[in-house]
Order: sequence, then structure tokens, then C-alpha cells
Amino acid sequence: MTAARTILTLADADATDALGAALARTRPQRDGAVLRVHLHGDLGAGKSTLARALLRALGVRGAIRSPTYTLVERYPLAGGREAWHLDLYRIGDAGELEFLGLDGGEAELWLIEWPERGRGWLPPADLRVDLAVAEGGAGRRAELSADSEGGAAWLAGLAAETGPQELAADS
Repeated sequence: MTAARTILTLADADATDALGAALARTRPQRDGAVLRVHLHGDLGAGKSTLARALLRALGVRGAIRSPTYTLVERYPLAGGREAWHLDLYRIGDAGELEFLGLDGGEAELWLIEWPERGRGWLPPADLRVDLAVAEGGAGRRAELSADSEGGAAWLAGLAAETGPQELAADS
């Protein structure tokens, strides 16, 4: 697999929403395979905002709740499968995830906030997204890294859609 990485500057919440929508449009179709997105960043970095925007762009209607207290929220997608949004901030030990019933059979997409807390139990990411408040506090910095062939295809589709003016590729 060729390493792929993209760095973006997100000026505001609307730009984060636009990134989520672009990720939804360019998500590779993998014949029943699950795509996993690991969302990294400090509190307030925009992980939940990005996840909500992606889910909304995938057609999820109604409330998109934060899984901070429930740990996992499941959303139906077209075609009968689901997207799972996990927030592992409150997990004390990765072994606790065993009791959530995450066998993955119904899911085609996992959006995982604080994945480092599930290390050793979680499957590896296809796409890693690192979000941080930009220097000076204006906007966010998003670094997207492909960790699988599916992730590389996703980033290639994203770059093809948005063009070089909007994405600063770093690979």
C-alpha cells in the first residue's frame, strides 16, 4: 500500500461540515466490507462535528446524538446496513468494549472517537483523521492518513473531487 496523507485547514464549522460531506460522497464502496475511521484530537477539536456531518451526508435523518455516554450510536444507512459512531472517551480499559456487542455484522462504517482507548481490541483504521485547533485558535487543522487500501482509495477520491486548490497533499 502506498502511504497517503492529506492536510487541510478548516476555517470554521462550515468547513468541517463540508469535509464530512465530501468524505461521505467519496467513500469507497467495498462489497460488504467495513470501513473504519479513527478520529483523533483533543476535546473540542471537531471530532463529533465531523462525524455528524459525514452521517448527515450519508442520509441519516433525525437526531444524531453524541455517543459520549452511550458509547455507541447506530444509524441506518441506505441498503439496510448501519453506520456506527463510537466515543471511547469514558472507557477505562479496552476490554470493556467486549460488552458492547460490536461484532460488526450490520455495520459498513465505524466512526470512532478516542480510538486510542480501545487499543488492542479495536480493528485497525482504514482512515485516520487527526483534528487540532489551528495555531492562533482560528479554525482547525485536519490531517487525513490512509492506513489501508480502502483508506488510500478514499483519499484519492477526496483529492479527485476537491482538486488541488482545496487540498494540500503532503505525499
